[in-house]
Amino acid sequence: MKKKSITLLLTGAVLTAALTGCGANGSNAGAAASDSGASADTENAETPADTDNAPDADTAEAASGSSYKVGIVQYVDDASLNQIVAAIQTELDKKSEELGISFDYKNYTYNGQADATTMNQIATDLIASDVDLIIPVATPVAMVMQNATAENPRDDGSLIPVVFSAVSDPVGAGLVASMDAPGSNITGTSDALNTEAVFDLMLAANPDIQTVGLLYDKSQDASTAAIAAAKAYCEAKGITVIEKTGTNNGEISLAADALLSSGAEAVFTPTDNNVMTAELAIYEKFIDAKVPHYGGADSFALNGAFMGYGVNYVELGTATADMAAAILAEGKEPSSLAVQTMDNGIATVNTETAEAIGLDYSMFADKCSSLVEIQTAEEFN
Repeated sequence: MKKKSITLLLTGAVLTAALTGCGANGSNAGAAASDSGASADTENAETPADTDNAPDADTAEAASGSSYKVGIVQYVDDASLNQIVAAIQTELDKKSEELGISFDYKNYTYNGQADATTMNQIATDLIASDVDLIIPVATPVAMVMQNATAENPRDDGSLIPVVFSAVSDPVGAGLVASMDAPGSNITGTSDALNTEAVFDLMLAANPDIQTVGLLYDKSQDASTAAIAAAKAYCEAKGITVIEKTGTNNGEISLAADALLSSGAEAVFTPTDNNVMTAELAIYEKFIDAKVPHYGGADSFALNGAFMGYGVNYVELGTATADMAAAILAEGKEPSSLAVQTMDNGIATVNTETAEAIGLDYSMFADKCSSLVEIQTAEEFN
């Protein structure tokens, strides 16, 4: 039997308890998730040994004392992405001390505000500043940065390396050729969601569900695979699906109302950043209707949803920074660094919401790698 952990995240306190249960569910590609302080193991954390890609002594010596300009661009301001950026910056600082070099990211950190024009302008500014590497956080901004660097090679013909973070489906988004061999100037970390595992938990809590609502932004590439997987799951189980979408807070709020009036007994949202930013404005609608909202990131639960499921975002951000450091300080090639994926078996439950809707989730402990309990807040501590 594999040990499980329950972590209690309360205001100003952290309590940890251990449970014993079964192994985590298998993974199928879906959307992204977030961290709540629980532990997670990485998969594909290191590329296979490749002597051609290993730095030589001259490269290592040249790296010592060097300074590198690193652009960090997050898609939008939400709890999950904020947490990733903080983890990236913390790890870059640690790597600076460890390697005797410096990473200048403070002058090149931006928020794309979920706006294509803003993100394209940021890309232009970073290229004009001749940054050494760009870290885009979330799929939409990763696509903008990759296109911009591909279209604007340096004077020597090389491309600025791009190391993305929190991209749910890098292959489906057209960012990499494959997870093992990304190709071109890009690699990074993925927070692919195990959609089937989320629905297994949903039915464990309420085996009699007949109608499930899907709430998402259809313009988000990160939602595509997870929504397809959700539909396939429901079809196989004979569950009716109701879809409602929105691209901003107002539309998402109306979509939530429509799902509830249509009789949805539970609602699923993949790792959708636009719904995430609206969660604090809609979670009470679901509570009042006694309808659990399941999201593809623990930040959903932090902001009031019943449950968030996915990866540890602190570890995701840390791994992203480590890859960036390997490229800049060790001479690694992005094209040959496998995309890293994380353990996405962490279930985060909002205890206040669970109590308000009267839903027992005790069975979750034996169905995921770890169960985290949390209360409603705007940001992670």
